[in-house]
Amino acid sequence: MKKIIKLKQLTGDFAENKDIAKKIRIEKIIPALKKGHDVIFDFTGVTGATQSFIHALISDPIRKLRSDALDHLIYKNANENIQEIISIVYRYMQESLDNDTFS
Repeated sequence: MKKIIKLKQLTGDFAENKDIAKKIRIEKIIPALKKGHDVIFDFTGVTGATQSFIHALISDPIRKLRSDALDHLIYKNANENIQEIISIVYRYMQESLDNDTFS
């Protein structure tokens, strides 16, 4: 199954509110991943995001669920700037996991 999260409906044009990211993470992302579902983030209409928003959105699922999260988090319609921020957060989390900082 797939859980589609249309971010513009939750964040507006610019995704920056970490409290919203936390709510999405707790209420939508973690439960879906624990059921083995794909989580699809649809960035249609979102023009930008802060690194802190993306970090708040995905770092905890990656830390807790590791490869289950990495294998089931999907990003659609993200512009180049948002894609770069997602890549930065992924690199940071991968380095952290490689160093076993979060175990």
